[in-house]
Amino acid sequence: MAILTHLPDAELEVMQALWALDCYPAHTADIAEKLSRDWKAPTLLKLLSRLEERGFVESRKEGRANVYIPKVQREDYLAAESRSFLNRLHGGSLSSLVAALSPETKLTQEDVEALEALLKKGGG
Repeated sequence: MAILTHLPDAELEVMQALWALDCYPAHTADIAEKLSRDWKAPTLLKLLSRLEERGFVESRKEGRANVYIPKVQREDYLAAESRSFLNRLHGGSLSSLVAALSPETKLTQEDVEALEALLKKGGG
């Protein structure tokens, strides 16, 4: 399993496109269709190669093309990134994060209920 390091924006976008697909292995063309940018094939292949080096994807030959399988699940990456963000910017304090968001972010009743449920469970 990959060490869940922070991904640069371009690599994260490729991973999000791969995660958005319903079946694996995925061809490069399938991934390209899910991208919000229109990258040339060499650019996409380079990004996939970097992701493979980092341990985020696995590739194998299928005919003349490579196909890709995510080795890291979206939920695992999001959890690791969220913990890192919380620790780096808020010293691990969830209340600090919520306080920083509250002046500009209007919480809905559903948001408040979800936060209350999370607090009642003790965050786990």
